[in-house]
Amino acid sequence: MARLQPLADLIGSALDPALAAQGFTGQDLVASWPEIVGERLAGFCRPVKVEWPRRRPGEAAASDPARLVVRVESAFALELQHMAPVLVERINAVYGWRCIGRIVLKQGPVGRETRRARAIPPLPTADDCRRVAAATTPVEDAALREALTRLGHAVAAGGPALSRSR
Repeated sequence: MARLQPLADLIGSALDPALAAQGFTGQDLVASWPEIVGERLAGFCRPVKVEWPRRRPGEAAASDPARLVVRVESAFALELQHMAPVLVERINAVYGWRCIGRIVLKQGPVGRETRRARAIPPLPTADDCRRVAAATTPVEDAALREALTRLGHAVAAGGPALSRSR
């Protein structure tokens, strides 16, 4: 029988090839980006790729630092530009060596989670209203009767109360 493994142990092997294609050596920088730049800025900028310096064949491997390309929304580009030296230090602290020498900003939209507009629930029919009223009339407590009536209308119309239970 196969041994169960946490998803965190498996996701690295799935993400590493995609990140390596963009110059990242692992998922450390992408995963810890909110801690590096702060929660507020993390929503408006993303690391895109790491550009390592090109070397000619036969050239000794120099320890020249790479450039980090960051996509940032235009309203926050100036703030990120001023923070660039601090971010370089923070990123290098994450890796433990001077791997990033400078940050290149590319302005553009940053994909953020968008909230969907709530759909307007359908209205119950007149027959549904009569059935709900008949079922809730025996309830003596007015607040409970009103809550049950709202619930009955939502269930009869197939609204949010019904869709959560499916």
